[in-house]
This record gives sequence, C-alpha cells and structure tokens, in this order.
Amino acid sequence: MFSLQTIFGQGKQFFALLDEAAVAAHDSTKALHEMLKAPERTPGLEAFKLARQRERVAADKISQALVDSFITPIEREDIEALASALYKIPKQVERFADRYALARHRLDGIDFAPRAAMLEQAAGVVVEMVEELRHMGLERMKQLNDRLRVLEAEADRLILELHRDIYSGRLDAGEMFLLKEFFEILEKAIDRCREAGVVAYQIVLKNS
Repeated sequence: MFSLQTIFGQGKQFFALLDEAAVAAHDSTKALHEMLKAPERTPGLEAFKLARQRERVAADKISQALVDSFITPIEREDIEALASALYKIPKQVERFADRYALARHRLDGIDFAPRAAMLEQAAGVVVEMVEELRHMGLERMKQLNDRLRVLEAEADRLILELHRDIYSGRLDAGEMFLLKEFFEILEKAIDRCREAGVVAYQIVLKNS
C-alpha cells in the first residue's frame, strides 16, 4: 500500500503543471489590463498569444502525465476539470484582445481598464488557490474562495455600470451591439476565473 508521502511525491509534476497553467492565465489578464490602461497605444497581441501557447503546452503535458502516471495526488477527473477551467481563461482574454485591437477606434470614451483590473485580481487569486492544492488547507482555501466571490461581485457591478453607455443615446445601433459584445466577453473571462476557483475549492473540500 502506498503512503500519502509517496502519492504526493509522485504527484509533484501535476501541481507544477497546474501552477504553470494558472500563471499563464494570470499573465494574460495582466497583459489585458496593461493594454486597456493605455488605449492610445497600438495594441500588441504577442503577449496574449504567448500566454495562450504556454497554457496549451501545460494542458498537453497534464494530459500526457495522466496517461503515463499510475498514481495521482488527487482524482484524475479533478485534475482534468481544473486544467480545462484554467485553459479557458486566456482563451477568453485573447478573444477580447483580438476584437479590441480591431475595434478600439469605435470605443472612444469607454474605459474597460477598471474591469480588467478586477479580472487580473481574480486570476491572481486563482493562482493562489492552485498553489494551495499542495497543502489542502481548507481554511486558507475558504478565504481565497471568499475573496474570489467578492471580486466577481464587484466586477459584475462595474460591468453593469458600463451598460449605461449602451443606453446613453450617443451610440448608434452598431456601436451598441459592439459594446454589448465586449461586455459579454469580459464578463465571461471573469466567470472563467470563478469556475476555476470553484473547481480548486471543491478539490480541497473533497480531500480535506
């Protein structure tokens, strides 16, 4: 019978790869915040593509490690679920960045930066939650989960405020549709962070 030390020792690779995925997701949100803080600059998309590539590499390594490993520190389904949730964060962020680079000339006066800041903070909490999986500390994970919920609620409030611009009367139908699309993409990115945090929290609940 394998000891817990043996199981967790052999599982270090999974924790390291999940860390890589979470950090890549966080880096994509940092890049988005930087882009939206300086809307006058021509947006560069390389940082988003690089973060997405790093996330994809980590996801592929996790999938291969699951095939190669007989023992995992937590259930395989949980590892797959968390890897999948993390993968969706930079994917959604890159989607926003690509569209913003094309349409920013039609978004004058719309300040997305405060919402992007909340997204960056949420992704940072996800990084901490993934790191905490090594320790399976329920109390610490609960604190992080509560922080993530507060950030999600605040981000939702800020995004709701943006809807005032839609109904301000100064936008034509095309601009209103465009703005609504950006709201939805950004809101989904924040939701992706929340989903990843929920998976991490549930893993600790299951194993505590």
